Amino acid sequence: MTNLFEKEKDSKNVVLKSNILCYFIQNGNSTTNDLAKEFNLSIPTMAKTINEMSAGGYVLEYGKLETGEGRRPNLYGLNPDSGYFIGVDMKQSSLSIGLMNFRGDLVDLIDDEPFSSDNTQASLDELCDRIVRFIEHIKVPREKVLNVNINISGRVNPDTGYSYSFYNFSEMPLNAYISEKVGCDVSVDNDSRAMAYGEYMQGCAKGEKNVLFLNLSWGLGLGIIIDGNLYKGKSGFSGEFGHMHAFDNEILCRCGKKGCLETEASGSAFYRIFKERIKNGETSILKTKNGEEITLLDLVKATNQEDPLCIDILEQIGHNLGMHVAGLINLFNPELVILGGTLSLTGDFILHAVRSAVLKYSLNLVNRDTQIRISKLKDRAGVLGACMLARNNILQ
Repeated sequence: MTNLFEKEKDSKNVVLKSNILCYFIQNGNSTTNDLAKEFNLSIPTMAKTINEMSAGGYVLEYGKLETGEGRRPNLYGLNPDSGYFIGVDMKQSSLSIGLMNFRGDLVDLIDDEPFSSDNTQASLDELCDRIVRFIEHIKVPREKVLNVNINISGRVNPDTGYSYSFYNFSEMPLNAYISEKVGCDVSVDNDSRAMAYGEYMQGCAKGEKNVLFLNLSWGLGLGIIIDGNLYKGKSGFSGEFGHMHAFDNEILCRCGKKGCLETEASGSAFYRIFKERIKNGETSILKTKNGEEITLLDLVKATNQEDPLCIDILEQIGHNLGMHVAGLINLFNPELVILGGTLSLTGDFILHAVRSAVLKYSLNLVNRDTQIRISKLKDRAGVLGACMLARNNILQ
């Protein structure tokens, strides 16, 4: 991945400038004196670095710091127009693409457009075409788009750019293939990890440093943040929570194995069980849906409309999920567990079921320090997280 300052010869200066930008992102504007203290450098050295970054267009002066006496120091911060980042969030049947400036403001968004995310060359080509059209649509020069990050489900190695579960039919790294097609630097990452990062940066994480994000969508994924850092694992494959063996149910999971947690605690499980119970004669407000194919979002809406069958199925899914979230809490002792993804749109229905099972199956001494919350960003966690990972990639 290209670092923003990689053309500079002094590697220490590259790291310092990247760290200063990260500081501005996390803490807002600051003075040269305070930055010098933060990075344990002399004031002249920091002033020289800030001047270089200002000349490069990455830092702006934001007036004077109000002080009670003496000379008022200048305030410096990010230039939001110095670079832009595109995040692409692929869901089961839709696509969201967002544009974020350097400060982290979402300045353009195409949200939940219909898209068939099939594991085919045609689908990959369509994805590339959509990204190209988005770049042509935005009012930002192409050279200011510093990175495009794409969320993909399954096993993704963000360091090598390979996807092993989706669009994995070429020997070429997926990020390199898409980069050639769209004409921008491209990175790829796991969708649950991106959602976790988005929620951590702009969602319901409020100072917590150890956070677990559960992506309850068609599948079941996990994003892990430890001590404020996104955890990827050795090969980028961390978070395959849905593929833990949990049941002797002989149900074949999409991973090819049987009995995975995902088979009884996911959107696909909700969909399968609903259809089975309707076939067995149970009733629902969705049963008379004009013969149209029922979607997962239909099931979510029916749950929120207090459909008894949907509520009953969701409570069982929440119980199954909560049993194993209890295990995660025992292992990680996190401050916060966030329920995100499509099923989290049922709000208290899923939250209460998960909380109840966690209280029953986790250690009381451990779970008393853990809050369980519904995602604040909801459907936008993925696209915001993708944009932020794109920004993070060029600062590494």
